[in-house]
Amino acid sequence: MKLYTLLGADGVPYQSPEKGEYGGHGRTKVYGTMDCPVALSLLRRGFQPRHRVFFADEETAIAAGFRPCGACQREKYRAWKAGEGRWASGEGRAA
Repeated sequence: MKLYTLLGADGVPYQSPEKGEYGGHGRTKVYGTMDCPVALSLLRRGFQPRHRVFFADEETAIAAGFRPCGACQREKYRAWKAGEGRWASGEGRAA
């Protein structure tokens, strides 16, 4: 059985038999969809995905301290930005 390495809410990698629903960049702490046009463009141009991480779901990405991508998660990014770098609803990122 193939296993996938995902990042947990605590930021620790773990093995899962299920693929992640979201991808992210470990250094910039940005998460997005698996078909994000920015991420796909970088991969097409030959950038190595050295800092690429994967999440089981969006809630896990947020709990791990990642913010939404401004390209593929436009509305969620605007909500995040309106909260001055925090979720306007108070959900997500733990202090």
